[in-house]
Amino acid sequence: MVFYQFSVDVPVVMDMTGKFVSPSPEWKHMNRVLMDYELFIQTRGTMYISCGTESFALKEGEFLIMPPRSQQFGYQESDCSFYWLHFSTHGHETIHDAALEHVYEPGIIVLPQTGKLRSPEKLIVMLKQLQDSIRSYREQTLNNYLTTSILCEIYNQMFFAQNQSRKLLKQQLYNDIVDYIKWNRQENIRVTQLAKHFGYNAKHLSSLFSSMAGVSLKQFIVQEKMEAAKFLLTDTNQKINEISMQLGFPDSHSFTKSFKKITSLTPTDYRNAYANRLLYYK
Repeated sequence: MVFYQFSVDVPVVMDMTGKFVSPSPEWKHMNRVLMDYELFIQTRGTMYISCGTESFALKEGEFLIMPPRSQQFGYQESDCSFYWLHFSTHGHETIHDAALEHVYEPGIIVLPQTGKLRSPEKLIVMLKQLQDSIRSYREQTLNNYLTTSILCEIYNQMFFAQNQSRKLLKQQLYNDIVDYIKWNRQENIRVTQLAKHFGYNAKHLSSLFSSMAGVSLKQFIVQEKMEAAKFLLTDTNQKINEISMQLGFPDSHSFTKSFKKITSLTPTDYRNAYANRLLYYK
C-alpha cells in the first residue's frame, strides 16, 4: 500500500474545495493531470476513478488521496456524490509498502492513499466548516489550518483510533484473564488451559499478559493461589496437605516451597501467626 507522509509543523495550503453530485448516472470523472494533492471523501454511490495505472472503486465512507502529477480519469460511469479538496504541502514524502504499525512523531502525519473512515460524518462537518470559512472570511491562513485539521482528523481516525481499539481489546482480554484466575484460583489452573479457554496460543497469551502485568502468567497464577492459601490457612482448619491438594499442587512439599517463596514463611508458620483469630457466629 502507498502512504503519504506530510509535515504539518506549518499548515498545508488549501487550494480549492467543494462538493460534487453527478449530473446523471452516465457521468465519468474528467481526464487530467493533477497539479496538487486531491482528497476525495465519498458520500453516496461508488466513484470509479483511476490514478495512473491504478484504479479505485471509491465507496461511501471511504477516502482517496491522489498526488501531484498523477494522471486522473474516470474509467466507468458513476452515479455518486463526494467532497473534494485540493491542497499543496511544504514537506511531503511518498512511502511504498509501508508497515501498518505506525509510531507517532510530532509534526508528522502519515496517511494511506485510500481507506475506510471510522467517522466520515466528522470529516463532512469539517469540510462544511471549511467551505463556510471560504465564503464568510476569504482568509487563507484560516483555510490552511482548517485543511490541515481535516488531514489530521483522517490521520487520527486511521491510526490513533485503531491503536486505541487494539489497546482496549488487549485491556479487556487482560481483565478477563485476571478475573478468570481469581474466580478459579482454588483449582489446578494451567497456562495451556487458559489459552484454550480464551482461544489463544499459550505463548502469545503469556507474552501479552506479562507485557501488561509485569509478571509472567504462570507467576500470577501462583501468586493468586497463595492469596487463596492465606485465606484457607487463617480462616479454616483444613490440613496443609488438604489445602495443597485443593489448590492443585501435586503434594504438600511443592505447596510449602511455593508458599515460602512468596511469603517468606512456611504454611504452618503463617497459620500460627494468626492462631488467635476470633470467630463470630452471631
